[in-house]
Amino acid sequence: MPENNVFAWPVRVYYEDTDAAGVVYYANYLRFMERARTEWLSHFGVELAELEKHERLVFVVTRVEMDYLKGARLGDHLSVTVEPVKIGAVFFTLAQRIHSAAAELLTDARVTLACLNADRWRPVRIPVALRAHLPPISSDSSKG
Repeated sequence: MPENNVFAWPVRVYYEDTDAAGVVYYANYLRFMERARTEWLSHFGVELAELEKHERLVFVVTRVEMDYLKGARLGDHLSVTVEPVKIGAVFFTLAQRIHSAAAELLTDARVTLACLNADRWRPVRIPVALRAHLPPISSDSSKG
């Protein structure tokens, strides 16, 4: 993990990711971000399937705000980043960006997730043990 707490996950654009024009379908950027978040948590030793099975906890997206700046195309190699912006008692917000192989910014998003009890589907505090796995938030995380 770099010092600035930005986790990057590589993605290659496949035919199934594109629309009839050969450009990544807008909703698929959310899929790329979901995968990067899962890998980000795994990087810190947090496996979502184990968290649900043993702790009865799940994370759900409660808000997404995303700017689409430029489209990716079939065969492109992308970098999907995850950077914690705010970690609260129940919710956390991440900055997620997708860059081209040439480091051109394609999408810029803020994603907020809630920690829920998997049985009652009600918000619960993020466990202290889990919070200990998450990186500290850098002072410049709110910069776009």
